[in-house]
Amino acid sequence: MIKISEKTLTDLEFNQIGEQLAEACITSNGKDLALNLKPYPSVEASKQSLFQTQEYKSSAFEEKPVPNHGFDAVDKEIKLLKLENSVLELLSFRKIFSLAQTTNIQLRYFHKYQELYPNLYQRSQEVYFTTQIEQDISAIVDEYGEVRSEASSLLQQVRRSIQAVQGQLNSSFNSALGHYNSLGFLADIKESVVDNIRVLAVTAMHRKKVKGAVLGSSKTGSIIYIQPERTLNLERELGNLVFEEKEEIRRILKALTNTIRPHVNLLKAYQDFLSFIDLTAAKVKYAKRMNGVLPILSEDQELDLKDAYHPLLLLSNQAKGVKTYPQSIQLNEQNHIVVISGPNAGGKSITLKTVGLLQIMLQAGMLIPVHEYSRMCFFNKVLTDIGDNQSIENHLSTYSYRLKNMRYFLKQCDAHTLFLIDEFGTGSDPELGGALAETFLEVFYEKKSYGIITTHYANLKRMAQETPGISNANMLFDAQTLEPRFKLHLGEAGSSFTFEVAQKNGIPFSLINRSKKKVERGKLRFDKSIAKLQQERSKLVKTTTSLKEKELVAQKEKQKLDETNKRIQEKLEGFQELYDGNQKLIYLGQKFEDLAKGFFENKKKKAMVAEFLKLVAIENSKRKKANKKEKQKQATAKKKLAQEAQQKIEKIRQKKKEEKKKEEKKAKEKTVKQLASFGINDRVRLEGSRSIGTIDRIEKGKALVNYGMFTTETPLKQLELVQKAKK
Repeated sequence: MIKISEKTLTDLEFNQIGEQLAEACITSNGKDLALNLKPYPSVEASKQSLFQTQEYKSSAFEEKPVPNHGFDAVDKEIKLLKLENSVLELLSFRKIFSLAQTTNIQLRYFHKYQELYPNLYQRSQEVYFTTQIEQDISAIVDEYGEVRSEASSLLQQVRRSIQAVQGQLNSSFNSALGHYNSLGFLADIKESVVDNIRVLAVTAMHRKKVKGAVLGSSKTGSIIYIQPERTLNLERELGNLVFEEKEEIRRILKALTNTIRPHVNLLKAYQDFLSFIDLTAAKVKYAKRMNGVLPILSEDQELDLKDAYHPLLLLSNQAKGVKTYPQSIQLNEQNHIVVISGPNAGGKSITLKTVGLLQIMLQAGMLIPVHEYSRMCFFNKVLTDIGDNQSIENHLSTYSYRLKNMRYFLKQCDAHTLFLIDEFGTGSDPELGGALAETFLEVFYEKKSYGIITTHYANLKRMAQETPGISNANMLFDAQTLEPRFKLHLGEAGSSFTFEVAQKNGIPFSLINRSKKKVERGKLRFDKSIAKLQQERSKLVKTTTSLKEKELVAQKEKQKLDETNKRIQEKLEGFQELYDGNQKLIYLGQKFEDLAKGFFENKKKKAMVAEFLKLVAIENSKRKKANKKEKQKQATAKKKLAQEAQQKIEKIRQKKKEEKKKEEKKAKEKTVKQLASFGINDRVRLEGSRSIGTIDRIEKGKALVNYGMFTTETPLKQLELVQKAKK
């Protein structure tokens, strides 16, 4: 059972990984999963998640990658479905239909390609496949999200009546409009809309001459808006029919809600599955940002990180255009504890956090920024003591808090534990604290725990040097420029470069000398020896690097020379073949000239033909005649080449067809979206026209547009929206 504490996750800043991962999710539920991501409780679960992420990543290289998984959350709808007599709205059914449709597409995909994605297929098998929900909803709700007229005979009848009354209403209004306009009672605008009712724009002086209901006036009072008397009864009848339509739609939606209600648990499973897919896709996107890979998962207890980057630091530096330095470190049964030393600000703590954070990410099913040949195992516990944990609330000093942590570590540590301790033993008297730290380290060593500690204590460096199973490491430091190189070197302890750094930071040389006299000679000599070794190693590294660069240049030059020699040799061979061919042609030409000359002189045709045939026979004897087997082989090779060419052509054609289908689908979706944006009473105009009218009716992709004096039926795709109707 794996158990990683919240303190460890906080120390290693794993919450920031979750926040960045959430940004890569496209659904709200996926974001919640990312923000609450934790290492899995078992090795099997961690491995399965890693393999699922790796499989999803590999889908990008397939001809048909994993389909889109986006969906709108239906948590609210699931809660409502659990309540008796509840009724879902039309929008809710559209969300549920989309959820079921998207899930079924995913399930079909993983079933079809189960050999490519065995772990993702296994996860998809946890969701029951059925198209019943899609069928039930599509029978009632159309592709535009409206209740179909065929949903019930009563609804169909009511809508027909509404269309008939609307036609009568428009005809009656147009008649009144023409009549009063001919009498000169109307203003320049002639008509308007008040509370979704068409009204006549009557001049104030003629208001009493127009029969009808006054519904308003202009701000200046010069225009009175009157609903013609002829349309009053029709408007009242239309209102009653619209009310009947709403009631029937509510009854239909209630019945549909009761039909969907038994599937509430399946909807929850759908949503959980697509949220899992969203999180997996986000892990892949996040891995691509930092070149994350799946390392080799070792069955042995070992940790071999090559070119490992701290994820947060890497992404931050990428944004700033700053170089990030990778680290390599090894932990195994023969060397399970590493003691890192070196100057401050050299990268010790970052190295410590890099190892811990990558381990946590791996056990949370995430790909990590390391070399693909890195080897990693799983730890049951990851214990951390990083940073200043002084607690004012508990009245604990830094050292007291650390002692409390050490007590917890000593109880919890075993052979399957990874511990990470920064500035081990600090906070107390150096000699006494160092002695206690050395004892703690002995206990960790005896329990065969795996761990990394950073320290400045010389006794811990000596212990690491003398104890098999514990090794020294140091952060490289340039003794000449006094600048850290941010590179971990295994096998040797590092100097703190205390006095050198102090000198660089402007501390007077006299004070540094006085300080040196206060330090024990043995300790100073030990630190000086370490510093000298580092300087020598630094020179050796530079020399080695220079030699490698020169060797690389020499290899490139040799390769160029070999290529040049090869090209010259090929040209010489070509020239030789050309020369031999020309010589042969000259020889044959001379022979032919001799035959022609002889025939010219003696006119002996038979002798000339005999000599010519003899010459042909001699030349043919030099040629190699291909046998039947070789001819068959050549024919097979040609046939195979033709087949391969045909396959490539078919692939190109298929790709072009798919691209054409995608373009047509996008165009269709764009048209559908555009059509869905229009509504009754919207003010519109034809493309390229200045005349503005209002939409009276929308049916089958066409709109009945009223321009006042006349109405016309026009395809919606030819209209431009001028103003949405007020609701």
